[in-house]
Amino acid sequence: FFTDAGEPTSYEEASAAADSATWHLAMESEMHSIRANKTWDLVDLPKNRRALPCKWVYRLKETSDSTTPKYKARLVAKGFRQEYGVDFDEIFSPVVKMTTLRFMLGVVAADNLELIQLDVKTAFLHGDLQEEIYMEQPKGFVATGQELHLVCRLKKSLYGLKQAPRQWYKKFDDFIQSVGFSKSDEDHCLFTKTTQDGSPIFLIIYVDDMLLSGRHAGELTELVRKLRLKFAMNDLGPARHILGMKISRHRDKRQLFLSQTAYKKSRLKPSWNVSTCNRPSLLRPRSPLTFGCLNKTA
Repeated sequence: FFTDAGEPTSYEEASAAADSATWHLAMESEMHSIRANKTWDLVDLPKNRRALPCKWVYRLKETSDSTTPKYKARLVAKGFRQEYGVDFDEIFSPVVKMTTLRFMLGVVAADNLELIQLDVKTAFLHGDLQEEIYMEQPKGFVATGQELHLVCRLKKSLYGLKQAPRQWYKKFDDFIQSVGFSKSDEDHCLFTKTTQDGSPIFLIIYVDDMLLSGRHAGELTELVRKLRLKFAMNDLGPARHILGMKISRHRDKRQLFLSQTAYKKSRLKPSWNVSTCNRPSLLRPRSPLTFGCLNKTA
């Protein structure tokens, strides 16, 4: 079975699909990031321990030009098999509040600030693990020969682990404060820094999506340089999409608009033929509506 967007739901389906070569390249890219981060060591499974299963998750992500989708493969540990007190403890991680996002975009529009977007590659792989966690080798990339029976001893957090978001946030929080940013007391996913001329730089993070805004493009470029030295990132340029919303700007008029048209279309099944439905006509009463219960006097 494929998803409504035509995405395979298993490794077997991806391997049998017409575009299997493209999906395999996506998996190779994911494994390259995993190896580069030294995410695990292959070891013998200790007695009285079990290895978590894992699976491949496939997504077609919309690009800025909305014509050619990006093939994305993610290796995910089946963290629902984890046991509290054995291979996880604290798991809370903050996420940005929508009010904070709207506030920042409002300031960007009103003050005509620069607004750029970054995407962290395999963000969760940057988080360090304190727990002892073992995982089965991923399908399609199982070692051969004498290493066939070995399991992955995780050294870095992996998508699907209960503590993965928390560990990634801690790693990012430590770094961004080390380069002069302060964390908001009202929203721990908003970071600010005051430049030499007194103008602010805003940074919002939502898992692996990041928005940067400020008055001077050069200062944002320098911040991006520091971030890319620490984490593997994609510089997406001027912000176009965030959290399923399309961002449109008219800088000359200091206007910024958010739209969820693409997201809404992705939620509607093609078989519903919504585009051919008749639009409801607006109610146009001949006389103003009155509410008798409100017009009565005591």
